[in-house]
Amino acid sequence: MTRYIFITGGVVSSLGKGLMAASLAALLQARGFRVRIRKFDPYLNVDPGTMSPYQHGEVYVTDDGAETDLDLGHYERFTGVSARQSDNVTQGRVYQTIIQRERRGDYLGATVQVIPHVTDEIKAFATADTDDLDFVLCEIGGTVGDIESLPFMEAIRQLHNDLDRGQSIFVHVTLVPYIAAAGELKTKPTQRSVRDLTSLGIQPDILLCRCEHPLPDSERKKIALFCNVRPEAVIPARDAKSIYAVPEQYHAEGLDREVLRAFGIQDAPPPKLDRWVDIMDRQLNPEGEVTIGVVGKYVGLLDAYKSLYEALNHGGLANRVKVNVKWIDAELFEKGDDLAASLEPMHGILVPGGFGVRGSEGKIASVKFARERNVPFFGICLGMQMACIEGARNTAGIPDASTTEFGETSEPVVGLITEWMSAEGLQKRTAETDLGGTMRLGAYPAKLTGNSVVAGIYGVDDISERHRHRYEVNAGYRERLEKGGLIFSGMSPDGALPEIVERPDHPWFVGVQFHPELKSKPFDPHPLFASFIEAAVKQSRLV
Repeated sequence: MTRYIFITGGVVSSLGKGLMAASLAALLQARGFRVRIRKFDPYLNVDPGTMSPYQHGEVYVTDDGAETDLDLGHYERFTGVSARQSDNVTQGRVYQTIIQRERRGDYLGATVQVIPHVTDEIKAFATADTDDLDFVLCEIGGTVGDIESLPFMEAIRQLHNDLDRGQSIFVHVTLVPYIAAAGELKTKPTQRSVRDLTSLGIQPDILLCRCEHPLPDSERKKIALFCNVRPEAVIPARDAKSIYAVPEQYHAEGLDREVLRAFGIQDAPPPKLDRWVDIMDRQLNPEGEVTIGVVGKYVGLLDAYKSLYEALNHGGLANRVKVNVKWIDAELFEKGDDLAASLEPMHGILVPGGFGVRGSEGKIASVKFARERNVPFFGICLGMQMACIEGARNTAGIPDASTTEFGETSEPVVGLITEWMSAEGLQKRTAETDLGGTMRLGAYPAKLTGNSVVAGIYGVDDISERHRHRYEVNAGYRERLEKGGLIFSGMSPDGALPEIVERPDHPWFVGVQFHPELKSKPFDPHPLFASFIEAAVKQSRLV
């Protein structure tokens, strides 16, 4: 029997529901249960693919090509369970599906309404493809009281009643603020939040209380009394030293024990937390440190590079070193800032993915610095394209090299990808195609050159990595770029699309068209990030 855990949030946003869901799933998994986590997003976008990273953080891409919420990255990193398109639904997608059905006449003339049509669609999403699972955790985005989330709240209320008794529970994440002037923790916001939740017909079984200070037993009993839960089900959640310390911390506070108790499960084995203990030992007891300069466009909001930041840390865990990430705005180099002064202290330089012309010349200048100074360089997606343009201009004798993404050019080293093969067959795009959901998305295979640097890093010749891009390096320039020392060491199986470039005569210089950060995990660091940080460690010993 599949059991459901519905996770809601109250008082304020950004309390860490996604991290809580990932940690709880990891604890249940450590007890031997099969888990999957799903995210309900109340906004009206069909998916976050066209949203600015400043609006909603990074777009996390799944193997099957879905553009999803960044919380799915937490889910994968903590459980190792690959997310699917069916694990993230927005209100926009729900309404799009319903309207398409209405236009086809599927509702047989009925008036289409929020109840039952919208709520039924949400319930169908929550329960789809769950036969092989012990637990499905469903996180509801937003905060109780948001008008956008009301259909989702109603849907999980109905689903709780539809399921057998004891087959679902509600966990509510809330805030217990500390008022410094009074020197007190205040429970009233939690009480009001639970009151709002119960007014929607949902009675939480467990409260996870975010707080900056220890939550005394007296306050836990007070919250339990006013919120109609057991005192043991009021779980304090204080800030942790690292997000990877959260599973152990929640276990120590009894979160997984209370969840199993709420389901009436008494014979579950204790969790095996060895790998989490090892991760924290590596993180808290490093044997050195390196500094990586990330030259990007969205450095004002670090959630825009959430998976990248975590993958760099995973590379550090693999090498047992602390990774200090220096976020550098690429535009500053275009406005006269001293590039050398900013980049010389770096032990490695990474240019991440992105869209648009803003900051592009600063990124190209960063690539040139890394190439000329023999600093380890890692280019991801747009970063690889900038490395190819830099190589074309400065080592291949093509001074006008550019990309059609930035406007018309006589030397389109990078251009709009117009067709490629996917699992569904030949995909075609034009400059007029809608932006949403039309990129080369999801996992695609690549074949590596047998004696290349990257083949040595991966240890295999055939790989599969996740993509999210609309432009591609023009393979017609391959011969000239390779004469300039930039080798095409990874190609699509048909040899048409460049996947990886490298400079074998450089200490570590790799550009990839895909996003390896999306597949990195703390207990299984991506080999490219592990190798990049290893090269940065060697660089740190030279300077």
